[in-house]
Amino acid sequence: MKWPSAWVQTVKSVHGERGEKWLAELDLLLASCAERWELRLADHTPYELTFNLVLPALRKDGSEAVLKLGVPSGESRTELAALQLYEGRGAVRLLASDAERGVMLLERLRPGQLLSEVADDAAAVRIAAEVMRKLAVPAADAVAAGEAAGGVSFPTALQWARGLERLRQRYDGGTGPLPEPLARQAQLTFGQLFATGKSEPQLLLHGDLHQGNILSAVRDGEASASWLAIDPKGVIGEAAYGVIPLLMNKLPETWAERIKLLRNRVHILSEALCLKPERVLAYGFSHMVLSAAWCVEDGVGDSAAALETAACFAELQREEPGLE
Repeated sequence: MKWPSAWVQTVKSVHGERGEKWLAELDLLLASCAERWELRLADHTPYELTFNLVLPALRKDGSEAVLKLGVPSGESRTELAALQLYEGRGAVRLLASDAERGVMLLERLRPGQLLSEVADDAAAVRIAAEVMRKLAVPAADAVAAGEAAGGVSFPTALQWARGLERLRQRYDGGTGPLPEPLARQAQLTFGQLFATGKSEPQLLLHGDLHQGNILSAVRDGEASASWLAIDPKGVIGEAAYGVIPLLMNKLPETWAERIKLLRNRVHILSEALCLKPERVLAYGFSHMVLSAAWCVEDGVGDSAAALETAACFAELQREEPGLE
């Protein structure tokens, strides 16, 4: 099967030789999954691809499902462990899996409207806040569940932030294509956040809960649709960090409109989830610089766009100075 060239290049760029080997064996893996779970894979027509292959499937009983495959990695294992922990509460249900091969069989969400298609941004943000509440799991419970699931270790926000250290290691203490003052400030801000956040409840966060990862679904026995999350990364941190993917996505083109929308989103989320706005903004700035570093590290994404959004958060920080 011929897959989209941009997706193939992304897999190779992120995973190197392991990605090339996985792509070479992909057709055999698909055939194995279809036989094992008695699936019909709808002529291999994938959903929009990013890092993983996601295909609609029909089960033997005629019910719909989704087959998700990716190069086996720590991230694929934490996604699987998070879905097992959620058990369909606020998230898509896991029907079957093979952790060693990076494969998951998921429920098909119907009607499957994306939250990004909701025109009223304020309403969409409130919906996302409710999903976040449903997904909230104390970090201690997540750690215990990971150990019970074969020693899966969820990364922490602190470990994610070390991506900026890797950037400096790669460039012999420098920051390569990223402005050094921004990287330095992001590292300092992350350090302040972690030092002052010890009293904040630590949770298992989705890690990538944005408007494109929340879908509507009417489940059997339900009279109306609910909103459910897909594609969790699974990272341990405070709730203020968990809202950043929602803030950074689907932003307007102009600076003034971005600032206005971000300000409104931060206000809504801070009220709905009892967050401190200054911590949300500080995490937003630091994470966007980190996101730019990840773009450099993986060779994919738009580091310049990430830095532009970091500048928006920095502007808003001046309205909410200080960390508590």
